[in-house]
Amino acid sequence: MDTQPLQLAAHGLVLREWTSDDLAVMQQLFDDPDVAYRTPLESPFGQDAALRYLHSAERVRRDNNRIHLAITTDGHQALGEVLLNRATGNIGYIVGAAHRGQRLAVRALRTMTEFTHTTLPLPKVILEIEPDNQPSIAVARSAGFHPSSSAPETVTDKGRTYDLLTWEHSLTTAA
Repeated sequence: MDTQPLQLAAHGLVLREWTSDDLAVMQQLFDDPDVAYRTPLESPFGQDAALRYLHSAERVRRDNNRIHLAITTDGHQALGEVLLNRATGNIGYIVGAAHRGQRLAVRALRTMTEFTHTTLPLPKVILEIEPDNQPSIAVARSAGFHPSSSAPETVTDKGRTYDLLTWEHSLTTAA
């Protein structure tokens, strides 16, 4: 169990763990219709949801299950989040609406992918993306991911049913 604060710096970003100082910005980033539609996060995402999310992120990090990192350019102001499920190698990301169009998701995904391959090391990491989520597909392609041959997974969440396509990046992809 690694309890040292994790910080990754690459591609013009500093990815760092969430702190209680981030609760207000978490609300701004995650209380968004697109985030509510595409993720399992609570909606609306208010102060209580932010506190629950922070405590959950801290717990799963202590348990060595997942890593949740705030996306920053300066090590301070959170602009989004990138997370890694250590058991499955699944990476997810969210960029706040006000910060989109700066390639933050691509750079954060590349940083987390490199960390996952080299430090953990997991030979393959995956993304799960809805077929109509063109911005996320563009991020995946730009970060060097490719569609896998796995069958789509059908998910029901928040009263809607949808398919998730798997995209992957492996050490052989990186080479």
